[in-house]
Amino acid sequence: MVFILELIGTVAFAFSGCMVANSKKMDIFGVWVLGTVTAVGGGAVRDVLLGIFPPNMFRHGSYVAVATLTVALWLLMAARKGTVSRAIFKKLTWIMDISDSIGLGIFAVVGSQTAINVGYGDNWFLVIFVGVMTGVGGGLLRDVMANMTPMIFCKRIYAIAALAGSLIYVVTIQFVPELIAVIIGTGTVFIIRTLASARRWDLPVFVLEQKIK
Repeated sequence: MVFILELIGTVAFAFSGCMVANSKKMDIFGVWVLGTVTAVGGGAVRDVLLGIFPPNMFRHGSYVAVATLTVALWLLMAARKGTVSRAIFKKLTWIMDISDSIGLGIFAVVGSQTAINVGYGDNWFLVIFVGVMTGVGGGLLRDVMANMTPMIFCKRIYAIAALAGSLIYVVTIQFVPELIAVIIGTGTVFIIRTLASARRWDLPVFVLEQKIK
């Protein structure tokens, strides 16, 4: 079950990485690197935090293979479509937001699940922290490599959604079967991210500026 969820998240995040690479007009190698890093970066961060060496992305080539296939499909579509209308591009951007939300939810919950499975179930702080870092790690690396301010610092309640999903998963798994807890946690992240994107919810920003006399 965990493996299937991770593959779904890998596809979702790889697609969002491709969209960011597209916005930066990267070449095909850049698209592949950004798509792959976005897809597997969070899992690599999780494994490093939990002392799992080498990380799963190196022990199981299926993750990189799935990310590469997703990137290849994206490149084929981009090469075939060429220039698209504003309406189609907005639809693709919407699909990217949905994909990003799905990937965030899956990886946040799977990250917490992995931390529990390796023996840290009694340390809720660690379990939730690992979940959040697993969820946002790939997107953080993507944005840094694309020379952008990371989304988790400025847009659409990103890390907070991962935190909420991880917390709800950790709480609900005490009372319901694991699969139900995974669905509830992932769904929580997806709903928060989708609503935040649709309604343009952001955390408050306070800037201290020197008054000019």
